[in-house]
Amino acid sequence: MGRDIKHNIIDAMVRNRLYQQYRCQVERSRDLILELLALIESSLKFLGHLGRNCIGIRYGCSIIGLSTWLFASCAKEVALPIEADFDVEVMDNDYSVPVYVKINNQTEGADTFQWTFEGGEPAASTDKNPGTVRYSEKGEYKIRLVASNRDGVEEERDYELSINEAIVPNFEINVEGDDYAPVTIAIENNTTGATTYDWTFEGGIPPKSDAHTPGKIVFQEPGEHLVTLTVGNGRENHTIADTVVVASDVLADFEIVPAFEDDDFQAPVTLNLLNKSVNATGYEWTFETAEPTSSMETSPTITINEPGVHQIKLRAYNPKRNATEIKEVTIYENTNLRILEDVVLGISTAHNSNLKGALYSTITRQVYDAATVPVDDASMVDIAFFGLNQEFNFNKFVSPDEVQEYTFEPLSSATHTKFINLQESCDCEASLSVAEFDAIEDDSLLNTLNIEETIGGIQDFDDSVVPRIVLFETWEGRKGAIKIKEFVQDGANSHIVMDVKVQKQ
Repeated sequence: MGRDIKHNIIDAMVRNRLYQQYRCQVERSRDLILELLALIESSLKFLGHLGRNCIGIRYGCSIIGLSTWLFASCAKEVALPIEADFDVEVMDNDYSVPVYVKINNQTEGADTFQWTFEGGEPAASTDKNPGTVRYSEKGEYKIRLVASNRDGVEEERDYELSINEAIVPNFEINVEGDDYAPVTIAIENNTTGATTYDWTFEGGIPPKSDAHTPGKIVFQEPGEHLVTLTVGNGRENHTIADTVVVASDVLADFEIVPAFEDDDFQAPVTLNLLNKSVNATGYEWTFETAEPTSSMETSPTITINEPGVHQIKLRAYNPKRNATEIKEVTIYENTNLRILEDVVLGISTAHNSNLKGALYSTITRQVYDAATVPVDDASMVDIAFFGLNQEFNFNKFVSPDEVQEYTFEPLSSATHTKFINLQESCDCEASLSVAEFDAIEDDSLLNTLNIEETIGGIQDFDDSVVPRIVLFETWEGRKGAIKIKEFVQDGANSHIVMDVKVQKQ
């Protein structure tokens, strides 16, 4: 029995220690406890010898009571300790404001928690796991945890948190002077929140810099050059870029465009010089055989009065570079003859249906139908063709001031043109064969013709004679000839095809 008591006491001590309900500190040595247990065991044996002897019983009970008191007095309760601990996780490892911090509580032995977040939102919490805290301002902040339990134990844990200012990379490129090569730039660094700067200048001199504000950068070659800035604060980096455009070298170029009435390049010729130079700020023109002989205009107009090969020189420049272009233009003898080929004029229905016009101007070189003829001033129209139908059995050229007699609307400010539709019945001096028409290269033959309107000459014609030559003279005295090359039967779209040779003045 004594052995059982000893085992029960020892087992109780072990259980108490394992379950951590109370911690017992032994104030006497293990040997004393073992001796006490041996004494209890011998007392129990003595009681067995005495049987029911009261004195023995009282003695044994006293021994047991004393032993129990001694055992109880050998131990006392001790409170449960606390290990206060927590982890701080900065979201996305981003320490630049705004910063979000997640708190992971790893404390053991505590029942209550008091959190303080200096400079944070929220500023405090009593939750075991307070979640995420937001920091909006840069600075050094302390996170404090005060953990306690029901035994009155209290422990503290502090964490120092450094918050950086937000990195906002920004810079401005200032070009000194113009953007023609070589280009020099100065950079204004407006970055905030950074402590390191890494500049790269593509094609620049120098190509790199780690200064807050780099010195002047020079770009020698035309084209686009990338300027890159990488800024950091020791924890994170940000990169931005901009482009420096260096203009190409000066290119001098121009196009020679004759005035509409001088597109045959016969003297005198008025020429419009269309400047197509690139990256130039100024121009110097030289034309030794023209009027004027020089110009500083961008796109001047000149007149060349004499036939021959003439030189036009352009010097284009900017403050750093210049280039020169020279072109030649050939001016021909004035034949005073305008040659107009493949002019198409429609029959009456084609004209009035706006399919193919029947009115023509040797000045504007345009065909007009009923919809396009000028309403206010049609004085430029000098030829009118009337074709009755697609069979072409009644056709004639009529003066613009008489078109209203032939299904046309009257023309505003119309002029008079004399026609000889039928040379064979004209009974007049004027005469021009097909071969003579084809051989005309100047106005000398036309100039000799005496164009007279006669009853026989203004009569209509059919399509039996092809080609047919029709003579005319405009109201201002310009003489000309029409060669009808083809009568095209195409229903309401029927028309004639003709060439015209006429004096320019």
